[in-house]
Amino acid sequence: MNGTHTVLHDPHGLSEAELPLDRELHKCLVKVVLGWTSNPGLPHADLQQITLLLTGTARAVADDVRRAADLLPEDHAARALADVALAEAERRLSVPSEGTARRAQGHARLVRALYERLDRLAGVAPQAATAP
Repeated sequence: MNGTHTVLHDPHGLSEAELPLDRELHKCLVKVVLGWTSNPGLPHADLQQITLLLTGTARAVADDVRRAADLLPEDHAARALADVALAEAERRLSVPSEGTARRAQGHARLVRALYERLDRLAGVAPQAATAP
């Protein structure tokens, strides 16, 4: 059917910047996942879904970190630290998901670290943070 949907052309990802993530939900998930001291006994499919949710969250927060860092001068120390964090995030997210507790915990740590970096950037330039 023609005309039943609208194609959004947003090459700079500005629409995503206006739709903040539910940070509290993700903080709760990170806390639960990092609280696992052994195999949580979840089915593989559930672990896969948790890992995918954390992967998507990490990518979205990394985008927020990039936008916030881009507001700083090229030679600013906080921007350099953000670049390092983003490179590490990209490296870790480029590995295919295994759907294991270990992988879910790794992505939970990454989400936590990216939110921490975003908060630090907000401390440097209050208008820079886009996630609540």
